[in-house]
Amino acid sequence: MQPFNGLGMGMGNLSRLSPAKTRSISAENFTGDKGKGGMATEGTGKDFARDLGQGWKISPSVHIPANTTFTVAEIEGPGAIQHIWMTSFPTTWRTWILRMYWDGEDKPSVEVPLGDFFCNGWCERSNVISLPVAVNPAGGFNCYWEMPFKKSAKITMENRSNETAILFYQIDYTLTEVPEDAGYFHAQWRRSNPLPYKEVHTLLDGVQGQGHYVGTYLAWQSNNNGWFGEGEIKFYLDGDEEYPTICGTGTEDYFGGAWNWEQPQGEYGIYSTPFLGMHQVIKPDGLYRSQQRFGMYRWHVLDPIRFEQDLRVTIQALGWRSEGRYLPLKDDIASTVFWYQSKPFTNFPPLPGKDELEVI
Repeated sequence: MQPFNGLGMGMGNLSRLSPAKTRSISAENFTGDKGKGGMATEGTGKDFARDLGQGWKISPSVHIPANTTFTVAEIEGPGAIQHIWMTSFPTTWRTWILRMYWDGEDKPSVEVPLGDFFCNGWCERSNVISLPVAVNPAGGFNCYWEMPFKKSAKITMENRSNETAILFYQIDYTLTEVPEDAGYFHAQWRRSNPLPYKEVHTLLDGVQGQGHYVGTYLAWQSNNNGWFGEGEIKFYLDGDEEYPTICGTGTEDYFGGAWNWEQPQGEYGIYSTPFLGMHQVIKPDGLYRSQQRFGMYRWHVLDPIRFEQDLRVTIQALGWRSEGRYLPLKDDIASTVFWYQSKPFTNFPPLPGKDELEVI
Protein backbone atom coordinates (compact mmCIF):
# COMPACT_ATOMS: atom_id res chain seq x y z
CA MET A 1 0.00 0.00 0.00
CA GLN A 2 1.10 3.56 -0.71
CA PRO A 3 1.55 5.76 2.39
CA PHE A 4 -1.42 7.99 3.19
CA ASN A 5 -0.70 11.40 1.61
CA GLY A 6 -2.69 13.41 4.16
CA LEU A 7 -5.20 14.83 1.66
CA GLY A 8 -8.98 14.52 1.60
CA MET A 9 -9.15 14.86 5.37
CA GLY A 10 -12.30 13.94 7.30
CA MET A 11 -13.45 12.09 10.38
CA GLY A 12 -13.13 8.78 8.54
CA ASN A 13 -9.36 9.04 7.99
CA LEU A 14 -8.32 11.28 10.86
CA SER A 15 -6.55 8.41 12.66
CA ARG A 16 -4.29 7.56 9.71
CA LEU A 17 -0.61 8.48 10.02
CA SER A 18 1.12 10.17 7.10
CA PRO A 19 4.60 11.36 6.05
CA ALA A 20 3.00 14.65 4.87
CA LYS A 21 4.65 17.73 6.38
CA THR A 22 2.56 20.49 7.95
CA ARG A 23 3.63 24.10 7.41
CA SER A 24 2.09 27.54 7.96
CA ILE A 25 2.68 31.03 6.54
CA SER A 26 1.76 34.20 8.41
CA ALA A 27 3.21 37.59 9.22
CA GLU A 28 5.17 35.78 11.96
CA ASN A 29 6.71 33.39 9.40
CA PHE A 30 6.58 34.81 5.88
CA THR A 31 8.17 31.75 4.24
CA GLY A 32 6.64 28.93 6.28
CA ASP A 33 10.09 27.48 6.94
CA LYS A 34 10.44 24.94 9.72
CA GLY A 35 11.52 26.48 13.03
CA LYS A 36 11.39 30.05 11.68
CA GLY A 37 8.19 31.37 13.28
CA GLY A 38 8.06 34.17 15.84
CA MET A 39 11.57 35.45 15.09
CA ALA A 40 10.59 38.96 13.91
CA THR A 41 12.28 42.04 15.32
CA GLU A 42 10.22 44.48 13.22
CA GLY A 43 6.47 44.53 12.62
CA THR A 44 3.07 45.98 13.46
CA GLY A 45 3.32 44.78 17.07
CA LYS A 46 6.84 46.02 17.81
CA ASP A 47 5.77 48.99 19.95
CA PHE A 48 3.28 46.90 21.92
CA ALA A 49 5.99 44.34 22.74
CA ARG A 50 8.71 46.86 23.55
CA ASP A 51 8.98 45.60 27.14
CA LEU A 52 9.02 41.92 26.10
CA GLY A 53 11.27 41.62 23.05
CA GLN A 54 11.66 39.03 20.31
CA GLY A 55 9.14 36.20 20.27
CA TRP A 56 6.32 38.26 21.81
CA LYS A 57 3.93 39.04 18.94
CA ILE A 58 6.20 41.43 17.07
CA SER A 59 4.71 40.85 13.60
CA PRO A 60 1.09 39.64 13.78
CA SER A 61 -0.06 41.49 10.63
CA VAL A 62 1.02 43.55 7.64
CA HIS A 63 0.16 46.96 6.25
CA ILE A 64 -0.66 46.95 2.53
CA PRO A 65 -0.10 50.42 1.00
CA ALA A 66 -2.67 51.97 -1.31
CA ASN A 67 -2.70 50.68 -4.89
CA THR A 68 -0.10 47.98 -4.31
CA THR A 69 -0.10 44.18 -4.31
CA PHE A 70 1.28 42.16 -1.40
CA THR A 71 2.47 38.57 -1.81
CA VAL A 72 0.77 36.67 0.99
CA ALA A 73 2.39 33.30 0.30
CA GLU A 74 4.76 31.54 -2.07
CA ILE A 75 5.06 27.77 -1.66
CA GLU A 76 7.13 25.16 -3.46
CA GLY A 77 5.25 21.88 -3.88
CA PRO A 78 3.88 19.37 -4.33
CA GLY A 79 1.31 19.92 -1.65
CA ALA A 80 -2.05 21.46 -0.82
CA ILE A 81 -3.42 24.44 1.07
CA GLN A 82 -5.83 23.09 3.70
CA HIS A 83 -6.95 26.16 5.65
CA ILE A 84 -6.87 29.94 5.23
CA TRP A 85 -7.68 32.44 7.97
CA MET A 86 -7.84 36.19 7.31
CA THR A 87 -9.31 39.28 8.85
CA SER A 88 -9.38 42.99 8.14
CA PHE A 89 -11.87 45.83 8.36
CA PRO A 90 -15.11 45.69 6.30
CA THR A 91 -14.06 48.80 4.37
CA THR A 92 -11.44 46.65 2.60
CA TRP A 93 -13.67 43.74 1.62
CA ARG A 94 -14.46 44.99 -1.90
CA THR A 95 -11.29 47.02 -2.51
CA TRP A 96 -8.93 44.11 -1.73
CA ILE A 97 -8.59 41.51 -4.49
CA LEU A 98 -7.52 37.99 -3.50
CA ARG A 99 -5.66 36.05 -6.20
CA MET A 100 -4.18 32.55 -6.33
CA TYR A 101 -1.81 31.05 -8.89
CA TRP A 102 -0.92 27.37 -9.33
CA ASP A 103 2.23 25.76 -10.74
CA GLY A 104 3.89 28.95 -11.96
CA GLU A 105 0.98 30.20 -14.08
CA ASP A 106 1.05 33.94 -14.78
CA LYS A 107 -2.77 34.17 -14.81
CA PRO A 108 -4.74 33.66 -11.59
CA SER A 109 -7.06 30.73 -10.99
CA VAL A 110 -8.71 32.69 -8.16
CA GLU A 111 -9.57 36.38 -8.55
CA VAL A 112 -12.24 37.55 -6.11
CA PRO A 113 -12.78 40.52 -3.76
CA LEU A 114 -11.86 39.49 -0.24
CA GLY A 115 -15.35 39.73 1.28
CA ASP A 116 -17.08 37.88 -1.54
CA PHE A 117 -14.62 34.97 -1.32
CA PHE A 118 -15.79 34.52 2.29
CA CYS A 119 -19.53 35.12 1.63
CA ASN A 120 -19.46 38.70 2.93
CA GLY A 121 -19.79 40.70 -0.26
CA TRP A 122 -21.90 43.49 1.25
CA CYS A 123 -19.04 44.67 3.50
CA GLU A 124 -21.17 44.16 6.60
CA ARG A 125 -20.20 41.35 8.97
CA SER A 126 -22.34 38.25 8.65
CA ASN A 127 -21.49 34.94 10.30
CA VAL A 128 -21.39 31.77 8.18
CA ILE A 129 -21.58 28.24 9.58
CA SER A 130 -20.63 25.89 6.76
CA LEU A 131 -18.01 23.24 6.06
CA PRO A 132 -15.89 24.94 3.36
CA VAL A 133 -16.35 28.51 4.68
CA ALA A 134 -16.79 29.69 8.26
CA VAL A 135 -17.07 33.35 9.26
CA ASN A 136 -16.98 33.92 12.99
CA PRO A 137 -17.32 36.99 15.24
CA ALA A 138 -16.17 39.58 14.51
CA GLY A 139 -15.13 39.08 10.91
CA GLY A 140 -12.86 36.04 11.21
CA PHE A 141 -12.69 34.58 7.70
CA ASN A 142 -11.94 30.84 7.42
CA CYS A 143 -11.68 28.73 4.26
CA TYR A 144 -11.33 24.92 4.17
CA TRP A 145 -11.45 24.34 0.40
CA GLU A 146 -8.62 21.91 -0.36
CA MET A 147 -6.26 23.49 -2.90
CA PRO A 148 -3.72 21.02 -4.31
CA PHE A 149 -0.75 21.99 -6.47
CA LYS A 150 1.97 19.92 -8.08
CA LYS A 151 4.78 22.48 -8.41
CA SER A 152 3.98 25.73 -6.62
CA ALA A 153 1.34 28.00 -5.14
CA LYS A 154 1.21 31.78 -4.89
CA ILE A 155 -1.34 33.97 -3.09
CA THR A 156 -1.48 37.76 -3.44
CA MET A 157 -3.67 40.59 -2.14
CA GLU A 158 -4.15 43.77 -4.16
CA ASN A 159 -5.20 46.94 -2.34
CA ARG A 160 -7.25 48.99 -4.83
CA SER A 161 -8.13 51.70 -2.33
CA ASN A 162 -6.35 55.00 -1.82
CA GLU A 163 -5.49 54.19 1.80
CA THR A 164 -3.08 51.85 3.54
CA ALA A 165 -4.89 49.05 5.38
CA ILE A 166 -3.97 46.19 7.71
CA LEU A 167 -4.25 42.45 7.02
CA PHE A 168 -4.00 39.56 9.48
CA TYR A 169 -3.60 36.15 7.83
CA GLN A 170 -2.48 32.55 8.21
CA ILE A 171 -2.10 30.00 5.40
CA ASP A 172 -1.96 26.38 6.64
CA TYR A 173 -0.74 23.80 4.13
CA THR A 174 0.81 20.39 3.71
CA LEU A 175 3.76 19.25 1.61
CA THR A 176 2.93 15.86 0.19
CA GLU A 177 2.42 13.84 -2.97
CA VAL A 178 -0.58 14.95 -5.03
CA PRO A 179 -2.58 12.46 -7.14
CA GLU A 180 -2.44 12.88 -10.91
CA ASP A 181 -6.22 13.25 -11.07
CA ALA A 182 -6.34 16.16 -8.59
CA GLY A 183 -8.00 19.23 -10.08
CA TYR A 184 -6.91 22.81 -9.48
CA PHE A 185 -9.08 25.09 -7.34
CA HIS A 186 -10.69 28.07 -9.10
CA ALA A 187 -12.92 30.97 -8.05
CA GLN A 188 -14.30 33.83 -10.14
CA TRP A 189 -16.33 36.97 -9.39
CA ARG A 190 -18.81 38.71 -11.69
CA ARG A 191 -21.34 41.49 -11.21
CA SER A 192 -24.41 42.76 -13.08
CA ASN A 193 -25.29 46.21 -11.71
CA PRO A 194 -28.00 46.56 -12.74
CA LEU A 195 -28.93 43.46 -14.67
CA PRO A 196 -30.31 44.57 -18.06
CA TYR A 197 -34.04 44.02 -18.55
CA LYS A 198 -34.90 40.50 -19.78
CA GLU A 199 -31.28 39.36 -19.56
CA VAL A 200 -29.76 36.70 -17.30
CA HIS A 201 -26.80 37.06 -14.98
CA THR A 202 -23.86 34.94 -16.10
CA LEU A 203 -22.02 33.37 -13.17
CA LEU A 204 -19.46 31.46 -15.25
CA ASP A 205 -18.56 31.04 -18.91
CA GLY A 206 -15.57 30.07 -21.02
CA VAL A 207 -14.40 27.14 -18.89
CA GLN A 208 -12.57 24.54 -20.96
CA GLY A 209 -11.41 21.08 -19.89
CA GLN A 210 -12.53 18.53 -17.33
CA GLY A 211 -13.65 19.50 -13.87
CA HIS A 212 -16.48 19.89 -11.39
CA TYR A 213 -18.39 22.86 -10.04
CA VAL A 214 -18.48 23.02 -6.24
CA GLY A 215 -20.02 26.26 -5.03
CA THR A 216 -22.02 29.47 -5.50
CA TYR A 217 -22.20 32.64 -3.41
CA LEU A 218 -24.51 35.50 -4.37
CA ALA A 219 -24.65 39.03 -2.98
CA TRP A 220 -28.06 40.12 -4.31
CA GLN A 221 -29.70 43.54 -4.10
CA SER A 222 -33.40 43.72 -4.91
CA ASN A 223 -34.29 46.93 -6.77
CA ASN A 224 -38.06 46.31 -6.79
CA ASN A 225 -40.77 45.81 -4.22
CA GLY A 226 -42.01 42.27 -3.73
CA TRP A 227 -40.38 38.88 -4.09
CA PHE A 228 -37.27 38.67 -6.26
CA GLY A 229 -36.37 34.99 -6.40
CA GLU A 230 -38.50 33.20 -9.00
CA GLY A 231 -35.57 32.90 -11.39
CA GLU A 232 -33.93 29.59 -12.34
CA ILE A 233 -30.23 28.73 -12.19
CA LYS A 234 -29.00 26.79 -15.23
CA PHE A 235 -25.89 24.68 -15.88
CA TYR A 236 -24.88 24.22 -19.51
CA LEU A 237 -22.56 21.22 -19.73
CA ASP A 238 -20.31 19.86 -22.50
CA GLY A 239 -21.70 21.59 -25.55
CA ASP A 240 -25.17 22.55 -24.31
CA GLU A 241 -26.30 25.58 -26.27
CA GLU A 242 -29.86 26.93 -26.00
CA TYR A 243 -31.05 24.55 -23.30
CA PRO A 244 -29.14 23.36 -20.21
CA THR A 245 -28.67 19.90 -18.77
CA ILE A 246 -29.45 21.12 -15.23
CA CYS A 247 -32.25 23.61 -14.63
CA GLY A 248 -33.36 24.73 -11.19
CA THR A 249 -36.90 25.60 -10.09
CA GLY A 250 -36.30 28.92 -8.32
CA THR A 251 -33.62 30.94 -6.58
CA GLU A 252 -34.54 30.02 -3.00
CA ASP A 253 -34.99 26.39 -4.05
CA TYR A 254 -31.40 26.19 -5.33
CA PHE A 255 -30.13 27.48 -2.00
CA GLY A 256 -32.11 24.83 -0.14
CA GLY A 257 -35.08 26.94 0.96
CA ALA A 258 -38.69 27.16 -0.18
CA TRP A 259 -41.65 29.50 -0.49
CA ASN A 260 -39.74 32.80 -0.61
CA TRP A 261 -37.85 31.98 2.62
CA GLU A 262 -40.84 33.61 4.30
CA GLN A 263 -41.46 32.92 7.96
CA PRO A 264 -45.02 32.86 9.37
CA GLN A 265 -44.51 36.29 10.91
CA GLY A 266 -43.77 37.85 7.50
CA GLU A 267 -39.97 37.94 7.86
CA TYR A 268 -37.25 36.30 5.81
CA GLY A 269 -35.91 33.23 7.60
CA ILE A 270 -32.12 33.37 7.89
CA TYR A 271 -30.21 30.09 8.04
CA SER A 272 -26.64 28.83 7.74
CA THR A 273 -25.98 25.10 7.38
CA PRO A 274 -22.97 22.94 6.36
CA PHE A 275 -23.75 23.07 2.63
CA LEU A 276 -26.24 25.87 2.00
CA GLY A 277 -27.64 29.02 3.51
CA MET A 278 -29.33 32.38 3.18
CA HIS A 279 -27.33 33.91 5.98
CA GLN A 280 -27.73 37.65 5.49
CA VAL A 281 -30.61 40.08 5.04
CA ILE A 282 -29.85 43.81 5.12
CA LYS A 283 -33.07 45.81 5.51
CA PRO A 284 -33.83 49.41 4.47
CA ASP A 285 -33.66 51.81 7.38
CA GLY A 286 -36.17 54.38 6.12
CA LEU A 287 -33.45 56.88 5.24
CA TYR A 288 -30.32 56.19 3.18
CA ARG A 289 -30.36 52.36 3.17
CA SER A 290 -33.11 52.09 0.58
CA GLN A 291 -32.72 48.57 -0.86
CA GLN A 292 -32.95 45.07 0.60
CA ARG A 293 -29.77 43.03 0.23
CA PHE A 294 -29.23 39.29 0.61
CA GLY A 295 -26.31 36.89 0.98
CA MET A 296 -26.72 33.21 0.06
CA TYR A 297 -24.45 30.23 -0.60
CA ARG A 298 -24.71 26.70 -1.99
CA TRP A 299 -21.81 24.22 -1.72
CA HIS A 300 -21.82 21.20 -4.03
CA VAL A 301 -19.53 19.16 -1.76
CA LEU A 302 -21.56 15.96 -1.79
CA ASP A 303 -23.09 16.64 -5.22
CA PRO A 304 -20.43 18.24 -7.45
CA ILE A 305 -21.56 19.16 -10.94
CA ARG A 306 -19.12 17.38 -13.24
CA PHE A 307 -18.22 18.41 -16.78
CA GLU A 308 -15.82 16.92 -19.32
CA GLN A 309 -15.33 19.71 -21.87
CA ASP A 310 -16.91 23.02 -20.90
CA LEU A 311 -19.29 24.73 -18.48
CA ARG A 312 -21.54 27.80 -18.46
CA VAL A 313 -23.76 28.87 -15.53
CA THR A 314 -26.51 31.52 -15.54
CA ILE A 315 -29.32 32.67 -13.25
CA GLN A 316 -32.53 34.58 -13.97
CA ALA A 317 -33.88 37.45 -11.86
CA LEU A 318 -37.67 37.23 -11.73
CA GLY A 319 -40.35 38.82 -9.60
CA TRP A 320 -44.10 39.26 -10.08
CA ARG A 321 -46.13 41.83 -11.96
CA SER A 322 -49.87 42.28 -12.52
CA GLU A 323 -52.21 39.50 -13.65
CA GLY A 324 -50.01 36.73 -12.28
CA ARG A 325 -47.10 37.31 -14.67
CA TYR A 326 -43.37 37.11 -14.09
CA LEU A 327 -41.46 40.41 -13.97
CA PRO A 328 -37.86 40.38 -15.28
CA LEU A 329 -35.87 42.35 -12.71
CA LYS A 330 -32.99 44.81 -13.01
CA ASP A 331 -31.25 43.89 -9.76
CA ASP A 332 -27.64 44.22 -8.56
CA ILE A 333 -26.19 40.68 -8.55
CA ALA A 334 -22.60 39.88 -7.60
CA SER A 335 -21.63 36.22 -7.87
CA THR A 336 -18.63 34.21 -6.75
CA VAL A 337 -18.34 30.67 -8.07
CA PHE A 338 -15.96 27.87 -7.10
CA TRP A 339 -14.81 24.90 -9.16
CA TYR A 340 -11.96 22.44 -9.77
CA GLN A 341 -10.56 21.76 -13.20
CA SER A 342 -7.66 20.27 -15.10
CA LYS A 343 -5.29 22.32 -17.22
CA PRO A 344 -5.45 24.42 -19.35
CA PHE A 345 -6.57 27.09 -16.90
CA THR A 346 -9.45 29.41 -17.74
CA ASN A 347 -8.86 32.98 -18.94
CA PHE A 348 -10.95 35.23 -16.72
CA PRO A 349 -12.79 38.31 -17.99
CA PRO A 350 -11.12 41.54 -16.81
CA LEU A 351 -12.06 42.47 -13.26
CA PRO A 352 -13.88 45.83 -13.23
CA GLY A 353 -12.38 48.95 -11.70
CA LYS A 354 -12.74 50.20 -8.14
CA ASP A 355 -15.93 52.17 -8.79
CA GLU A 356 -17.63 49.16 -10.42
CA LEU A 357 -16.65 46.96 -7.47
CA GLU A 358 -17.89 49.40 -4.85
CA VAL A 359 -20.78 48.72 -2.48
CA ILE A 360 -22.79 51.96 -2.15
